[in-house]
Amino acid sequence: MKKEEIKEEKKETKAKVTRKKTEKKESEVIKSSVEFSLIEVIFIVLITGIAVSVASGIIVYNNYDRLNKQIITVGNDDLSEFVENYNKILNNYVEEVDKDKLIEAAIGGMYNYIGDEYTMFIDNDDTSDLQEQLEGEYTGIGIEISTVTDGNKTYVRVNQVFKNSPAEKSGIKVDDIITKIDGEEVKDASVLADTIKKGNKDTYKITYLRNGKEETLTLKRERVLINTVHSETYDNVGYIKIDTFSATTERQVIECLDGFGKNVNSLVIDLRDNTGGFLDSAYTVSDLFVEKGKVIYQMKERNSEAVLYRANNGVHRKFNKIVVLVNQYSASASEILALALKESEGATIVGTKTYGKGTVQETGVLSSGAMVKYTKAYWLSPNGNSIDKEGIKPDIEVLEVDKQLDSAIKAAK
Repeated sequence: MKKEEIKEEKKETKAKVTRKKTEKKESEVIKSSVEFSLIEVIFIVLITGIAVSVASGIIVYNNYDRLNKQIITVGNDDLSEFVENYNKILNNYVEEVDKDKLIEAAIGGMYNYIGDEYTMFIDNDDTSDLQEQLEGEYTGIGIEISTVTDGNKTYVRVNQVFKNSPAEKSGIKVDDIITKIDGEEVKDASVLADTIKKGNKDTYKITYLRNGKEETLTLKRERVLINTVHSETYDNVGYIKIDTFSATTERQVIECLDGFGKNVNSLVIDLRDNTGGFLDSAYTVSDLFVEKGKVIYQMKERNSEAVLYRANNGVHRKFNKIVVLVNQYSASASEILALALKESEGATIVGTKTYGKGTVQETGVLSSGAMVKYTKAYWLSPNGNSIDKEGIKPDIEVLEVDKQLDSAIKAAK
């Protein structure tokens, strides 16, 4: 086809779009084929991809006006080729195509195109798991389980029982083997978890094996707090292990701090293997230890000056010394807390160099239940330092894993 003919065809296409808008005002026309105008497709993309429910600690609401203004300034020619190919697939592909999944695939393609390891499209199943972890609560019976294969045998083992959960109250213990649910044999932990979490029943009969004896209990689903914070006391040194930064982490840390005796005057915060979580959670936990008015972290977005985020509430409990224990898997929110305590409160960092994730992501859930995640900004330490791809070098390096905690306790005394 000649260039002149292509231009003429595009003009005719635009004219058709205009005529359709006029005809729609007069009457609704039902067609056998599916075709959308440019404005309609933009509306679908906006509703599906941008009108999201926020699932992160950084509220995306503040960006709506900016996004809308940017979209309003986009000319029709910028999306006309997308619209053209969208309609071609819907109308001409040899088999029926789900238009909602087609739009979702287009959105996924945009996020994956960026090439940033933290900017991505996440499917429904992974979205559900991530949201549960970040929220710090879920509806269930309160056990963490895994599928174990031992020779020719496959079974479901209980790895953890959450405090004050239906499972704990009923007597289920770590290392119990779950054999049946409602009388049906089960050998896959994910199947068992989905049956309980996504089921439409309030109670389930759980059969488990302990010391060769099988027992059956009836458990009622409840809202269960995921235990992400654990504490111990070593003489006058308090010890808090934070597994992840969820919406409930601050509450759990406060419970640990309030549970320490009056003789506890130093603290070790263990962030080993903690890969991050909610930025808000890292801030609120830091706020428990940083003096009011001091900087916890800085945020640097595109084309803007760094914004300082300071402690607001004052120190929840004062300690003579604070030691932060880290390793190569301590990342993101863990690094924010570590540097907030080091640079604003003089804490000592012990262990090995951290991962080095100095970026912040926002997440949003699409109407389909899938999630999108993209990098919004760089975060900086209180002194304005970036550790992205560099990590935090400990003040006291301890390479031997089994000696790290003892070294941290020694440094805290």
